[in-house]
Amino acid sequence: MSLLLRGAETGAGPADCRVHDGRVHALAPELAPRRGERVIDARGGALLPGLTDHHIHLLATAAAMDSVRLTPGADLATAVRAAPAPHGWVRVLGYDEIRHGDLDRDVLDALEPARPVRVQHRGGSLWVLNSAALRRLGLDAGPLPPGVELDGGGRPTGRLWRADAVLRERLPLPPPDLSRLGAVLAAYGITSVTDATPDLDEQGVAHITAAMARGDLPQRVTFLGAAAPPPQARRAALGPRKIVVPDHTLPSPDDLAAAIRAARAARRAVALHCVTREALALIIAALTETGTVPGDRLEHCAVASPDALEFLARHDLRVITQPSLPAARGDDYLARVDPEDLPDLWRYAGFLRAGVRVAPSSDAPYGGLDPWAAMAAARDRATPSGLVLGPAERVPARTVLDGALSHPLDPGGPPARLAVGAPADLVLLRVPLARALREPDSSLVALTVIEGRIAYEAAP
Repeated sequence: MSLLLRGAETGAGPADCRVHDGRVHALAPELAPRRGERVIDARGGALLPGLTDHHIHLLATAAAMDSVRLTPGADLATAVRAAPAPHGWVRVLGYDEIRHGDLDRDVLDALEPARPVRVQHRGGSLWVLNSAALRRLGLDAGPLPPGVELDGGGRPTGRLWRADAVLRERLPLPPPDLSRLGAVLAAYGITSVTDATPDLDEQGVAHITAAMARGDLPQRVTFLGAAAPPPQARRAALGPRKIVVPDHTLPSPDDLAAAIRAARAARRAVALHCVTREALALIIAALTETGTVPGDRLEHCAVASPDALEFLARHDLRVITQPSLPAARGDDYLARVDPEDLPDLWRYAGFLRAGVRVAPSSDAPYGGLDPWAAMAAARDRATPSGLVLGPAERVPARTVLDGALSHPLDPGGPPARLAVGAPADLVLLRVPLARALREPDSSLVALTVIEGRIAYEAAP
């Protein structure tokens, strides 16, 4: 396919851009159209390399599109009773114990005793199942896998911690369709994603790569949770090894160090899930013992003290942050988080001032998928009520964009630039870049090209 974008704003000034055989074939002030070539008038809109979402859960995000999501003011009982049950299961997301009350199997049984129900905490680490669901999955008695919480009498409470792998193994449901998610990502100008699903099994990898091959998921994918490189999967890559440091039950320093050494033995860096101050202290202790390697990164790093920043910078540990979360949950953080943690919460500018490289991401479905909304959120740090969470952590929208333009295997590194010979993963905006950065909005995406093919085209 040959495509000519005429009159685009580029880093080197106004130019035409020819795309051919999946590459940027030419950039020049004026290019003559070729026979059979599609010509698109860019009308002075900015032409950029495609964006990367550096931390997303593909299968969970696709499944969330067909699930009931609780809003802050929603009534849990109403949501459960009115929820559809595709494949016979009720799936509810966004549970918050403060807003919706304490939840276990007995509470869910009172709301829905017949249909199997699973409710996910908004943070993603906890599922709560009713008795029908526990029986269906064989989690009500007998030998139980790790993560199944028991009460004082040894009875499952219905609360499953970090048990996504158990659910994937035992839940007799087809994997979610990825085509809708692929289209939404393309409409945001996202041409590459890093899948952060921990311990992603071969079936999950195969489902994702098959969707890529069909074109349902046109984006390039870097896998953190896969144990081995995807077999013969074009546009797929293996990244650092995802290691979850669970907040509710921290591993011993020796166990974490052993997991890091296992990744090193497989010649992989590590991507360490890290939310709390205690988890970060444990990670620093383990990495002090094992040493660091290029590519090591921290996912979230939601609370980071000044002493921790110095360690991260000295060892070139990247941080993958989620600017949308302070915007969406800022009021809750201000009300609930330990006051000692607030100055160190969801840093962005503080990481950069300390010399820590940072890349933005969505953490979808647990955070907002829209990278343009994330740019505005990081710039403003405004909570839903209009308060400001950590004004010293504000960064310009351009900083977030540059992070989204960094390579998936070099998050927070140099932003990609338009260049002849580079892969034709491109996003064309309706307006010049300066205006887009003043008013970041996904509606400004006019065209997304992945490997030289149009993946999204806005209506005129």
